[in-house]
Order: sequence, then C-alpha cells, then structure tokens
Amino acid sequence: MKKYLLLATCLFFGQMAISQTTSGQVVEVSTAASFDFMSILRGLFGMAVIIGIAWLFSTNRKAISWKVVVIGLIIQLTLALSILYIPFVQVFFDFIGRGFVKILSFTDAGTTFLFKSFGAGVIESPLLNFAVTILPTIIFFSALTSVLFYFGIIQKVVYVLALGLTKLMRLSGAESLSVAGNIFLGQTESPLMIKAYLEKMNKSEILLVMAGGMATLAGGVLAVYIKVLGGGDPLQELIYAKHLLAASIMAAPGVVVISKIIVPQTEEVNEEVEVSQERIGKNVLDSISNGTTEGIKLAVNVAGMLLVFIAFIALVNYLFIKVGDWTSLDVLIASATGGEYQELSLQFILGYAFAPLMWLLGVPGQDIDLVGRVLGEKLIMTEFIGYVSLAELKELGSFYSNKSMVMATYMLCGFANFASIGIQIGGIGSLAPGKRVLLSQFGMKALLAGTLASLMSATIVGMIMG
Repeated sequence: MKKYLLLATCLFFGQMAISQTTSGQVVEVSTAASFDFMSILRGLFGMAVIIGIAWLFSTNRKAISWKVVVIGLIIQLTLALSILYIPFVQVFFDFIGRGFVKILSFTDAGTTFLFKSFGAGVIESPLLNFAVTILPTIIFFSALTSVLFYFGIIQKVVYVLALGLTKLMRLSGAESLSVAGNIFLGQTESPLMIKAYLEKMNKSEILLVMAGGMATLAGGVLAVYIKVLGGGDPLQELIYAKHLLAASIMAAPGVVVISKIIVPQTEEVNEEVEVSQERIGKNVLDSISNGTTEGIKLAVNVAGMLLVFIAFIALVNYLFIKVGDWTSLDVLIASATGGEYQELSLQFILGYAFAPLMWLLGVPGQDIDLVGRVLGEKLIMTEFIGYVSLAELKELGSFYSNKSMVMATYMLCGFANFASIGIQIGGIGSLAPGKRVLLSQFGMKALLAGTLASLMSATIVGMIMG
C-alpha cells in the first residue's frame, strides 16, 4: 500500500496553465514549472469527499479492496498527467481530436445538401439551429460506429483496454469488456458484447456494468458535444475534443473504483477476456444501413427529449417566477446574488443546491453555482441539457475561471441521469431477463456511482490545473 501512496504523491507534481480571452473561452493549454499546493490540497480533499460518499453507501465496507481503489486512482492520475504533460501522449490525443473534428466536417457536406435552404454552412452558432447542425452528427457517427464494429476495429481496441483493466484492477473479463466498450458504445450497446455472461454475473459485476454505462459517453454523442462546446470554431472544437476524450477514458478506472466501494467484489472472478464476434449487419452496406437507422432513432429521441425537457423547464420556471413575484423572493434573490439571478428559477435552485459540493471538489468559488446548476440539469434531465446550458454560459462569458468551464465539461461527461435508469432496466433487462429485479434494485446505486466517477475525473483535472 505504501508504494502505491508514494507513486500517487509523485504524480501530483506539475501544473497546467490556461490562457483565456475576454469572453472566458479556453484558448491554449500549456505547462508550467511550478504547481499550486492549495489546489492540490483542495483536490485531495475533494477526492476524499467522493470516496467518503461512496463508502457511506457501501453494502459491505469490510470487503472493500483499498488496493483496487488506490490503483484505480493512480491510473486516473496517470492518464490526466499524461494527457496534459507527456508530449507523445498529447500528440496522440491531438491526432484523435483532429480526427473527430475532421469527421465532423464530413457531416457538414451531407447537412449542407439536405438543409441548403435553411442556410446550412453559414449558421453563426450550432445552438441557433440544433436540428440542422447537431442531429445529423448523431446519425453519421452511429453509421460510422456500426462500420467500425463490423470490421472488428472497435472490438480489438476494447479487448486491449479490457485486458489491462482485468490485470490491474482484478476485474472479471466480462465486466472489464463492458467498461472498456462503454468508452466507444452506448450504455445498452456495450453489454451486447457480454450478453452471454450477464445471467451469470454476481451483484458487484452487474453494478459495474450499469455504472460503466452511466459514467461514459458513446462516440456519437461525444462528437455532438464537441460541436456544441466548440461553437463552430475548429480550434475550440479541437480543445474540447481532447477534454471530452480524456474524460470518457478517465471515467473507466474511476467508475471501477466507485463501484467496487459501493458493492465490493467478494467472489472469485473469471479473468478470461473473450470479445463477442457478432457483427452488426451481413455486409458493409447492411452495417451502414443498420447504423443509420439506429442513428435516426437516437436523433429523433434526442430532439423530442430536448423539446420536452426545455418546455418543462419553461413551465417550472414560470411557476417559480410567479411564486417569487408574489412572495417578494425575487428581490431577496437579486440582492443576495448581486444581480446574478434576478428571480426564483430552477437554475437558481439547482445552482445553489449543488454549490457546496462544487466548492468541496475544488471549483473556483465565483463559479460554484454555475457548475452546480449544469450538474443538476444533467442529473434530473440529461447531459444534453447540461451541455447546451454550459455552451450558452460559455458564449456569454459567464464563468470567472476557465478551470470551472473545463471541470464542468468533465462532470457532465456521462449518461448518469434518472432517465438512464429506465433505459438500462429495459435494455440490459432484455438481454438478461433473470437480472431485471437486480437491475431495478441497483438503479440508484448505478446513478450514484456514475455521477461520482465523473466528479472524480473533474476533481483530478481541476487539481492538476492549479
């Protein structure tokens, strides 16, 4: 244990400095020779808070393998520091990020053809016409993922990652495949690779399969958030591509740490890693067709979901504003917040409800309510709503610190919201009917684990940023 703690301490050295424009946007990432001791202390405290919350909800505290916890945290720290400081790792992520941005430009070709009359290609911001600029991205990336899966490319990458997780963190081969697969696939698609093992899985393994889906994002929606946060600027898209890729990868060891605290592994595990060879489609054209069909379903679902949730936000805010006006709470709120909030609203309630936690995790004090707000929107609605709000706040230059913006990006990177509980019960339950009751029992635990894993990644990155 001592050698792990010593290694973890050594990994803290370094700091990332981020220059900013007057609009509060992240422009350049560079390294500095010194580091901020206070930031490290706040980061360590934030990590302890997250581990403490998981420990409080543990089903068997005596069975927790603290060796697995420390190894998982070291892996997360190593990933974060490597991505931010080691040149060849930075070059690799820069290459992958540029690949995402380039593929996004390919989507524009089809979008321009279909929506030429709507002015596609000359829209000032993707937020001004979500249907024209964002939804086509989901459809194209769904088809692309299907093709990559057909040729076995995703399976090979997942196999390598799963093998590493199995050896380092004492996971079963099946659950490590699911966690690694979630980096690229959705929370109901990744379990398809291990559907033969689902009925045989124990409680600890089932929770990790569920929490892994909650803590990560599929490649298709990852591309969407790159476009949303980039605001149509290729440089900004590249910056957020690297952050979102890092967040999704860091979430894998992070969710293992949290899940194995909440429901520790007490049984022998089968470390055999065997990837399902099942392909999506009979040939390449069939796989493109299947992926496109699934992408259309997802895009329509996203559009409908956003329409309904934004409408409900407007409805709830209308009621809150009326209450605030009748009770004179609006005047008190405006006075207490220095004019930042003019009235009682859902955003105000969520922001200040999560603000204490945001401060504990190291978010700069001036921005704790804003980061708390987008996190709250993600949890009770979806990460789509959270990222759209984050992009709007970014465009308005609302954040005092770029560190807050980056930490929020990591916090929102995952499917952890209440709607996902139902999605997983239905999706995974159809693959393993015998586990449906357990899936329903573990829904809230999986939501907690997925959320804490994203918060851990954000805390670590915030600590390193200084």
